[in-house]
Amino acid sequence: MDKNKLIAVVGVSENPDKFGYRIFTDLLSAGFKVVAIGLRGGEVAGKIVYKKLKDLSEKPDMILTVISPVGTEQVINDAIDLGIKEVWMQPGSTSESAVKKAKAAGIKVTDRGCFMVAHGVW
Repeated sequence: MDKNKLIAVVGVSENPDKFGYRIFTDLLSAGFKVVAIGLRGGEVAGKIVYKKLKDLSEKPDMILTVISPVGTEQVINDAIDLGIKEVWMQPGSTSESAVKKAKAAGIKVTDRGCFMVAHGVW
């Protein structure tokens, strides 16, 4: 994975015990270019947490979901609307209907395995 690609981490939490927090902050520490998306907004690690993908000023190259399968389905709808071409669904966030819908729209989907392990962050 090219560290210069912009990754939108969807499901970022202000709670350090949550995977959304750990994934976002660990990617930042590892030098990845990431932006945070979380329903409550706010700030994590000195970075703004946007409430929706559509709130971003720059289109991400990839979405990394750390949310419920139902939430992932909505994110795929937003990804299609924004023309985002790649999504990685973390374990626990995969939705078969979201996978099918994304693939039908020409989005590259990874729905098996952990991004963090696959890219040597964890």
